[in-house]
Amino acid sequence: MLNRFVEMNISIVSFSELSTKQLYEILELRSAIFVVEQECIYQDVDGKDENALHVLGIIENEIIAYARILKPGDYFDNFGIGRVLVKKNRRKSNFGQLIMKATIDHIQSIDKKAIIELSAQTYLTNFYKNLGFAVKGEEYLEDGISHIKMTLT
Repeated sequence: MLNRFVEMNISIVSFSELSTKQLYEILELRSAIFVVEQECIYQDVDGKDENALHVLGIIENEIIAYARILKPGDYFDNFGIGRVLVKKNRRKSNFGQLIMKATIDHIQSIDKKAIIELSAQTYLTNFYKNLGFAVKGEEYLEDGISHIKMTLT
């Protein structure tokens, strides 16, 4: 059984600061979760990683949580958060909240008045609401999965 009180270290790096091993782990995790687990065939490598900041949740030299920060204009009009994930065997241990709080804190350290947007899978609406996000608009399909736009101001 996993210890629920294991400390996760968070590192926020640019694309050029990622090691080859870290990039491989990130792409492997994103594929395992968003393509295989969710049975959704889509192009994960979308040309946005090179300009993004990468938020890594690391335990014992293994990336177990991840999020991507997009600068205003790179996907949304405002700052964006995407590709949020927690490795399957580490879920239900608060790591999702921790990676999101670190991501939000980092954006707000850049711009205290930042508006932050994300395209949430609809089943995670309450998770993001608990972090202060509000629903903006109607549900829509993205890569065959129900999503909703959410904003934190």
